[in-house]
Amino acid sequence: MRIGEVAAKAGVSVRALRYYEQQELLHSTRNPGGQRQYPAGAVERVRLIQQLYSVGLPSRTIREVLPFADSGEVSPELLELLVAEHDRLDRQMTDLRDVRDRLRDCITEARSHQGTGSPS
Repeated sequence: MRIGEVAAKAGVSVRALRYYEQQELLHSTRNPGGQRQYPAGAVERVRLIQQLYSVGLPSRTIREVLPFADSGEVSPELLELLVAEHDRLDRQMTDLRDVRDRLRDCITEARSHQGTGSPS
């Protein structure tokens, strides 16, 4: 599959794919004309990379996680890293829920003062 096809199917830019290759997260070969060729699983791999980035994992961590995604084998070091990232995400989710709840309280308070002429 060529770079434009992978980009379109995965919903990312060609530039993003080149960046993933530079970060050693995605690999391609070159055809005789010099165009990048990606394996059949490239679209799913790009989607996984996007998900891992979206939760805040840095490239170096993603690079360590991807072999596990490919083989299912995990080293003790990788397991420790995965547990740490899981814990970080739990803390982040708790923080986000707290902020959401505060915003909901602010909205409720603001609505209760709407139309009463009271300053907020």
